[in-house]
Amino acid sequence: MATMTEPPNAAEAPAFHVLSVPEALEAEQVDRHRGLSEDEVAKRRAKYGPNRFAEAKKEPWWRSFVRQYADPMQIVLLAAGIGSLYPLKQYGTGILLIALTLLNAALGLHQEGKAAAAIDALQKMMIIKARVRRDGTLIEIPAEELVPGDVVAMEAGDVVPADGRLLRAATLEIDESALTGESLPVAKDVAAVASADTALGDRSDMAYMNTNVTRGAGELLVTATGMNTEVGRISGMLQTEKDAETPLTRQLSKLTNQILLIAGLALLASVIINLARGNEFGVVFTAAVAFAVSAIPTGLPAVVTTILSLGTQLLAKSNAIVKRLRSTETLGSTSAINSDKTGTLTLNQMTAVELAIPGRRYTVSGGGYSTDGTIKKVAGDPDVSLEEYLLPMILCSDAVVRDGEMIGDPTEGALVVLAEKGGLDSEATRERYPRLAELPFDAAYKLMATFHRMTTVEGREVVRCYVKGAPDQLLARCDVADEDAVKYLAENTRLAQQGLRVLATARKDFDPADFDPGADLLPLLTGLEPLSLVGIVDPPRPQAQAAIKEAHAAGIEVRMITGDHAVTAAAIAGKLGIRGRAITGAEFAAMSDEEADREIDGIGVIARVTPEHKVRLVEVLKRKGHIVAMTGDGVNDAPALKKADIGIAMGITGTEVSKEAAAMILTDDDFATIVKAVELGRALYANLKKYIFFQMGVLVGMIITFLGSSIFNIAAGVPFLPLQSLWLNFTTQVFQSVGIGYGKAESDIMSQKPRRSDEPLLSRGALGWLGFLGLVMGVITLLVIWWADNRYDLDTARTMGLTAFSIANLAFSLTVRSDIRSVFSLETFGDKRFLITTGMSAAAIVLATEFGLFQKLLATVSLDTGQWLICLVAGVFVVVPTEIRKMVLRRRR
Repeated sequence: MATMTEPPNAAEAPAFHVLSVPEALEAEQVDRHRGLSEDEVAKRRAKYGPNRFAEAKKEPWWRSFVRQYADPMQIVLLAAGIGSLYPLKQYGTGILLIALTLLNAALGLHQEGKAAAAIDALQKMMIIKARVRRDGTLIEIPAEELVPGDVVAMEAGDVVPADGRLLRAATLEIDESALTGESLPVAKDVAAVASADTALGDRSDMAYMNTNVTRGAGELLVTATGMNTEVGRISGMLQTEKDAETPLTRQLSKLTNQILLIAGLALLASVIINLARGNEFGVVFTAAVAFAVSAIPTGLPAVVTTILSLGTQLLAKSNAIVKRLRSTETLGSTSAINSDKTGTLTLNQMTAVELAIPGRRYTVSGGGYSTDGTIKKVAGDPDVSLEEYLLPMILCSDAVVRDGEMIGDPTEGALVVLAEKGGLDSEATRERYPRLAELPFDAAYKLMATFHRMTTVEGREVVRCYVKGAPDQLLARCDVADEDAVKYLAENTRLAQQGLRVLATARKDFDPADFDPGADLLPLLTGLEPLSLVGIVDPPRPQAQAAIKEAHAAGIEVRMITGDHAVTAAAIAGKLGIRGRAITGAEFAAMSDEEADREIDGIGVIARVTPEHKVRLVEVLKRKGHIVAMTGDGVNDAPALKKADIGIAMGITGTEVSKEAAAMILTDDDFATIVKAVELGRALYANLKKYIFFQMGVLVGMIITFLGSSIFNIAAGVPFLPLQSLWLNFTTQVFQSVGIGYGKAESDIMSQKPRRSDEPLLSRGALGWLGFLGLVMGVITLLVIWWADNRYDLDTARTMGLTAFSIANLAFSLTVRSDIRSVFSLETFGDKRFLITTGMSAAAIVLATEFGLFQKLLATVSLDTGQWLICLVAGVFVVVPTEIRKMVLRRRR
């Protein structure tokens, strides 16, 4: 190999779009067929750096810290702290309140850091891959590792990983709308453009980073990476899309603002009433601070966003990368899953197990991508050379198989392995018969063709076209007698009924003098000679059947969407337990909207689908009120993935375009992961709803307690002192919120029907019930304080009130764990985390009254046994109405 010299830097780089292919290769000092050596790659990476954009400037820590004081609670605490220092001169209280704002700010920064870390971790998992030729071998690497001079292979569905000069373009089209604004994909070729000043969108021999290959295939010579690319140069103007507010946080913000308004009016009324009674300013101010600390809701939307962010980490650990927070909450309401067959419901470990040629059948041994195995004929059949039937499996495929590992399309890998088992060397065969031209696979015509210069057995020079694709598509282009066509279709059906994926091969010879490799090749594919049918097995995933059964139990409809023959699809669907009949995409397309709406519930399989069929299926299901999850892996699946409520791309076999369009990516391509993600989504939403219900309930209880105290002049209008309110807020309420928000899901969560997409966070009935329970907690607390103030003294009254309300909060948290199940059932105490937080809350309640240091700090006193008993009975009283309601609901069920 020639000695490499350093390529020119970005400033000295030539205008590659005006250079011919040989000139571009010379400029980058690289051999097209060998690529760069590892030593040369290391040198160029040291010079040019990684193929990524410079990171955006991060917000300074001090600005993030100051931003934490935008929360209403922080403002209240800070104002209360300053007011306590002056004019009240309550230095201990003031210093403690200000210290709490600092602690809150630090916790807020920590939460933001964890959420950002979760997002960063997900971004690192969504790495774009590139197939690059180095040292003569095609390998797959992260696109970040590309350097100028690399030779990259691309095909439909790929994201262009760097700027570069095209070396090969076979019906290649690229969507450059993100860069140029051109709405339609641009046809590409390798001919140099005339002028160096040609506009970016007219440089037909170039491809640019982050644009999408929508059709065809090609090879790219990398000429610029990272910040030297066209996108990199304008990246300073590109802003990362800000996460939209989720429906959940929108509802919560609205609810929080409503509570804030109610609390503000109640606080104002409390201050006016206390001042009207002639209370001293210090007493009124203390009451106002305590009321504000207790009743003004903290940043619930921010907390919920953090929980959702961390929930994405939990999903990622289960092999489901959720790209948007809104998808995390939508997952739980999924009611219909439309899944691809290959690789999602099946293992995508393609193995050719049967070969049929005219008049003969062969069985194939071996499994996976190992070339160990044999092709066996039926005893008594004469020996026939299979070379002419195996050649298209190598020459009309791009997959590379080596040492049991495969790079490329799994179906092509199975064909290459079959040819190797038949005694052909795939690498040497491709070197002997290089491609003159190719027609890449396209979903529109469901075939691929390659053209090679060969010699017939008679010694005649020809350009031979090899074609592989769907049997029905190839048969339509073959020149065969009706009798042979019937046999062909019967053999195809026989293989399909075994649940095999069937692929056909064919050929046609052309006169080299008349063949134009630059012409439109598709019209040439008529009058083909059929060669073989190959039956390929793709076993169902072992866990898929159980996952489908679980989805059905959860009220989720499952449909299989496939490009396979309807007979094949129906056979596999039967093994998997998918309900409903199988129809073809053509039959589905022929239905009117009214017919589709009426028939869809009885359809379980749609075979021979096109991208348009997938989009229509989503539309039909949405019209029937479903929340639709749709899987896809190809570039043509992007419209359906975007149309679905949850678009799901395959992390292993999926194209980069499908991953960009999807809301969720499966890192293991497994259908069972979708069902697991739905279960986690349901659990996450259920816990968030319980957490919010608990927080709002205790807030209502606080408002009732303070407003009632002012109206009825109980405890001089100050039922709890500011520090007592803070203690309750930061111990029992926080501990139980953690226990509820991160608690164990109910065991029957996948036995429940999906929730409606328009279901409000808290219905009117739930809000009314929440208000009633808040009223119960507030009234009971006021009665305890009023009784104790008359019986003992004010400090004892406030201590008993604080204790009773804390116990009521603790008991209330137990009741919200389930809408149906009794609080006294064993399941209530089956969550270890919730038990720990409950124990911490109980300890905090006891410490507040019985530990000397906290007695001085909180102005509490010790309680005797009788007083404790009264507080306990008063606190747990909230359980009574909830148990009556649950009993009624259980009987209705």
